[in-house]
Parts: sequence; structure tokens; C-alpha cells
Amino acid sequence: MVDASTDGRVQRGNETRRAVLARSVQIASVEGLGALSIGRLASDLKLSKSGVFAGFGSKEELQLATVRAAGRMFYDAVVAPVEALPDGRAKALALCEQWLAYSRDRVFDGGCFFYAVGAEFDARPGPVRDALAAAALAWERNLEDLLRAAAAAGELPAGTDPVDTAFLLIAALETANAQSLLHDDPSRYDRAARTVRRLLAA
Repeated sequence: MVDASTDGRVQRGNETRRAVLARSVQIASVEGLGALSIGRLASDLKLSKSGVFAGFGSKEELQLATVRAAGRMFYDAVVAPVEALPDGRAKALALCEQWLAYSRDRVFDGGCFFYAVGAEFDARPGPVRDALAAAALAWERNLEDLLRAAAAAGELPAGTDPVDTAFLLIAALETANAQSLLHDDPSRYDRAARTVRRLLAA
């Protein structure tokens, strides 16, 4: 049987971990995963270094946990709101619109977390790169599957290639994200939304 003091330590540890990850995803979205450190997070959150270290154990594990936390936030902001829709063109369009809202509303301070940290690790083999690549492929394949369903239902022009179209959609979304940040210009999202609607025209 677990005593009350052990329960309290576990609860405090979980609360510390949640607080650290809430801060780490925001730092990484602006400065990259390389900017994360046990010392910085402890200082930012006014926690002990040992308390933060106990929750992760290494910088790489902190980075991996940050990627996983960002993935849950992405799912909640982009995928979950449209999950109940039937597969097809309307769901693909809704998913892209949710992505634009996720970036525009700054769920992460630096726009899309995965766009921000992807370039940092795309040429650096290892577990962090693997985790980021898996997240990117899951997002691509989700869109591709919806476009295949749309094509099969006759909702897209004959000859539409779902893989190419998903590639173009993601390019439009990520360009809007990057340019809105670089130029401080939210109108880039309107341009991307128009592009998405053209690519998904029935």
C-alpha cells in the first residue's frame, strides 16, 4: 500500500513535469530544442534543478518529452476538433483550416512547433530527429488518406494525385506560418486559406 507521503511526492513530481513541459514547448517553438536546459527551466519556473532533473534525467529525454507534449497539443488543437467528420474533401479542408488557426492563434509562441524545430534536427540523426520525422509523416499520411477518400468519392477533379496535393497543402500551410512570423503579417494566412480552397476545389 502506498502511503500518503509517497502519493504526495508522486503528485508533486507530476505537477513539476507538467509545468516544465508547458514551458519547454514554448521555449523550443521560439528558440529551438537546443535552447532547453534543466538549469534554465528550473530558473524560469523557480524550481530546484534536482527537481527538474528527476523528471527527465537527461537533456535528450527532456527534448523527447517536449516533442511528445507538443504532439498532444497539436492533436488537441488541429485533429480532435474535426475527428468526428466523415473522411473526404470537407474533412481535409476543415483540417487545414484548423492548422491555420493553430498557427495564427499561436498555440505555440513561435507558431507551429514542428515547423520551428524540424529544420533544427532534419540533418541530425538520433532519437529526437526520429520522433520529429514520425510526427511529420503521421500528419502527411492523415491528409493523404483524407484526399484518397475524397478522390474515391468523386469529390476532387479526375486525376488528382492525393500525395502531390497533400504536399502542396502542407507547403501552403507552412509558408503561411513562416511568413506571418518573419514579416509580422497575418494576411499570409488568408492567402494560404485561398490556396487551400483552390487545391481542394470540387
